[in-house]
Amino acid sequence: MAPDVANADHDRVEGLEADRFEALVAELAPVLYRFALALAREPHAAEDLVQETFLRAFERRETFRADATPITWMRRILHNLAIDRARRSDREVLVDDVEDKWRDDAYTVDSAVVVERAETREELEDGLVRLPFIYRSAVVLHDVEGWTMSDIAGAQGIELPAAKQRLRRGRMMLVTALASGAERRAALRGVPLRCWEARGRVSDYLDGELDQTEAALVERHLQSCPTCPPLYASLVGVQARLGGLRDLDTVVPPGLAERIQERLEPLP
Repeated sequence: MAPDVANADHDRVEGLEADRFEALVAELAPVLYRFALALAREPHAAEDLVQETFLRAFERRETFRADATPITWMRRILHNLAIDRARRSDREVLVDDVEDKWRDDAYTVDSAVVVERAETREELEDGLVRLPFIYRSAVVLHDVEGWTMSDIAGAQGIELPAAKQRLRRGRMMLVTALASGAERRAALRGVPLRCWEARGRVSDYLDGELDQTEAALVERHLQSCPTCPPLYASLVGVQARLGGLRDLDTVVPPGLAERIQERLEPLP
């Protein structure tokens, strides 16, 4: 069983009463948010995961059993939600590239540099966020949260050897990411914000929702970064094309309004 927060042991019950959820939200939200942030690395995505986790848990509260504490149960729900989201976006190119490097007898890294960077939280987070989710998840669950490989295999719905492979690959990719950090830092020297921080703000920037200080940081990043401007230009272009859809002739299927009305009428 995965490790739990100490103060959750008294909550072993069959089912969860609806009126207990307010107290559970206050008690468990900080723990779940830290867990979600470790997996998603983006605050808005982490908040969404926590909210959806509590919603799913509330809807399924009658299925809760005393063989797990609420925090264990909800962390499994959150982890599964995160996997479902990540399956739509993960790419295996990085995995193949790193495995090719590690198969090459001539490939190596400067261990002192890697360990030094790992001691810096910013560098470590930057390395983790560059891993595909299923591998990042295995590393975070095992090396950060202290889950056993059996726990991880069960949570991810895979066999134990596959879970061990994900951890192995994740660790390899993290070392390679930390080793190549110098080149990335050199390219981005003097550029405000890390790329993933700027990209997390760019949608709000497009909509004019950032304050003057944050907007200026995003603009300075876009002026200096070698990789983000094409992404921003693509966002602008796609948004403009989407706006053009309003001007297209839209053919409404015959009888749609009547069918909708028929479905609404029985509702209270």
